[in-house]
Amino acid sequence: MADIKYEIIQTIAVLSENAKGWKKELNLISWNGREAKYDIRDWSENHEKMGKGITLSKEEIDKLKEILNSN
Repeated sequence: MADIKYEIIQTIAVLSENAKGWKKELNLISWNGREAKYDIRDWSENHEKMGKGITLSKEEIDKLKEILNSN
C-alpha cells in the first residue's frame, strides 16, 4: 500500500470515544499535500493509526449541514 501523508489542519470535534481510546473525530485534513477537506474517521490516541472514514468537500459538508438542520 502506498504511503499516505496527512496533516490535521484543525480538529473541529470529537464525536465519540470507544473503550480502547480510539476517537471518532471531525477534522480538517490535507491528504498528500492537497487542499484540506473535512474528514470523519476513527483515530488512535496519538493520531498514528486511523480507521476507515469519509472525506467531504466544503460544498458537501454545507449540504450535509443543511440536510441535518432541516430534520
